Amino acid sequence: MAGRLQGKTALIVGAGCVGPGWGNGRAACVLFAQEGAKVFAVDRDMAPMEETVARVREAGGEIATHLCDVTQQASVAAMVQACKERFGRIDALVNNVGGSAPGGPVEMAEEAWDAQIDLNLKSIFLTCKHVIPVMEAQGGGSIINTASASGIRWTGAAQVAYAASKAGVIQFSKVVAVQYAPKNIRVNTIVPGQLHTPMVEVRLAKTRAGGDVEKLLAQRQARIPLGFMGDGRDTANAALYLASDESRWVTGTEIVLDGGMSARCD
Repeated sequence: MAGRLQGKTALIVGAGCVGPGWGNGRAACVLFAQEGAKVFAVDRDMAPMEETVARVREAGGEIATHLCDVTQQASVAAMVQACKERFGRIDALVNNVGGSAPGGPVEMAEEAWDAQIDLNLKSIFLTCKHVIPVMEAQGGGSIINTASASGIRWTGAAQVAYAASKAGVIQFSKVVAVQYAPKNIRVNTIVPGQLHTPMVEVRLAKTRAGGDVEKLLAQRQARIPLGFMGDGRDTANAALYLASDESRWVTGTEIVLDGGMSARCD
């Protein structure tokens, strides 16, 4: 089924990755390009996108890059305008920016709470604010927001701001989906579970397992009924379906990618 996104332009936010391998954004950029999309790849820094760009070009895809802080409205507005100027339209928006901070309400600083809400939820509000008018003017589009299994259940650590903001992403997507369905704009959410991405080894292991990567991986894998962790390619496959015309009758819902973790009650 090659060419599932032929003729489409995809704006992928969070297209870089903190290390080598398959992060969510990198995998989406490569897969979308392989399926015919023109990719407008966005991140805060260029360095994390270098491998992404190289992989897309190795696959023969078309990619342009842009630096943006998606927690700042002026920066987001400039990003959307740059994408329009480069490719003329935005058929798919993939929101993949996010990060977690440990702590419950007592131990977490107010500043950390605010930063988490801005990064995980306000960023999606701002990208939708500026991309939706483009999609409305061109007759439709697909928005794919990335939440987390932490937004629907306890996942092994107190990270109250991350959990709350990711739950917010899910409900935000439902409301916007219903509001803009008459405009042929579909809005859905991907809900990944315990993935093995570069971020796990570079960042999470330091805060969750004292730097012991193998210990953290074993803890995460033990929660998964299927017995193995997915990676960014699994989220990219779900995003591809939601960006393609195959999902033309799918809006206001979620695809949970967690190997059965959230179905467990123990």
